[in-house]
Amino acid sequence: MTPDTGKPDTFLTIFSAPKPFTNPHINVIQRNAIQSWLHLGDDVEVILVGEEDGLAETAAEFGVKHLPEVARNELNTPLVSSIFELAREASDSPLLCYVNADILLIPSIVDVARKVANQTEDFLVVGQRWDLEVTELLDFPPGWDARLWADAQTRGELHAPSGSDYFIFPRQIFGDMPPFAIGRAGWDNWMIFQARQNRWPVIDATHDLLIIHQDHDYSHLPDGKPHYDLEETKINAALGGGMHHMYMTLDSSHELIRGQVRPARLTRDRLLRFLERTLHPGVEKGWRYKLSRRFRRMRRGVW
Repeated sequence: MTPDTGKPDTFLTIFSAPKPFTNPHINVIQRNAIQSWLHLGDDVEVILVGEEDGLAETAAEFGVKHLPEVARNELNTPLVSSIFELAREASDSPLLCYVNADILLIPSIVDVARKVANQTEDFLVVGQRWDLEVTELLDFPPGWDARLWADAQTRGELHAPSGSDYFIFPRQIFGDMPPFAIGRAGWDNWMIFQARQNRWPVIDATHDLLIIHQDHDYSHLPDGKPHYDLEETKINAALGGGMHHMYMTLDSSHELIRGQVRPARLTRDRLLRFLERTLHPGVEKGWRYKLSRRFRRMRRGVW
C-alpha cells in the first residue's frame, strides 16, 4: 500500500507457474515471456509460483517475487487452486491476471484491464491468442511492442477459440476452486463456465488485445503427449463437472470492442457453439449428444 493514500502500489498482478527451465527452447520462450511482463509498466507486479528446476534462479535474475511452496497432487503436479491462492495472498492489486508462461504480453493489456474495470465490477477477461514461432531470446528496446505486433500479423496465426492462455479478474472472485492440475486441459474451460454460472460478464478481448503464444512441442510433458491426451486432463474435466462444462472463448457473454464492453455478437461460430453446448445432454449417448457432436464438427470445420 502507498502510505499517504492507502491505495495499492500496483493495479495489476501478473502471475504464472512456469515449466522447468531445463529444456533449451522452453527456457528461451519463458524468459521472453517474463521479460515482456516486466515491460508492462510500473503499476504491474510479476509473481512466479512453483519450485520447478531453474525457476528460483530466473526469478532472482529478473528481480521478481517467487512463491515456491505450492501444493501438488499425488502425481506431483502443482494445483491451480494453490497457485491462485498464493498469488492473491502475496499481492494487493485490485486486479489479477494469470497467464501461461509461454505468452508474450504487450503494455496495452493494462489499458484494456482499466477500461473493463471502469465499466463493470466482477468480470473475467479472456481472448484468443496469436501463435508465433519464436526460437531466440528477444530484446525489448523502445517500440518493441509495435514491432512484435507487426511480426505477429505477418508470421503469426490466430488460434481457434478453444483453450485460454490468460485470465484477468478482480481479486475477490475465484476464491474457491477445485484441485485442478496445472498444465493440463480443463481448468481454463471451467473458469469461463464458473463465471457464466455466477453471471459475471465473461469478456472476449480478442479484438482489442494482442496475446502471443510462442509455439513449442510437448516434450516437457509425460511421454511427450499433448496435455489433452493425459489422464490428469480427464480428472480435471471430471472435477469441473464433465465435458459439457468445458466452456471456451465462444461462450463469452460480452466483447471488448474499441474499449467498450458490449454484449457478444451472434456470429456463425457463436451460434454453432451455442447449439453444440445447449444440446449436449451431459452424457455421451443419445440423439442430443449426436446432434451436439455434429454442430461441434461444423464449428471446427469453419476453422
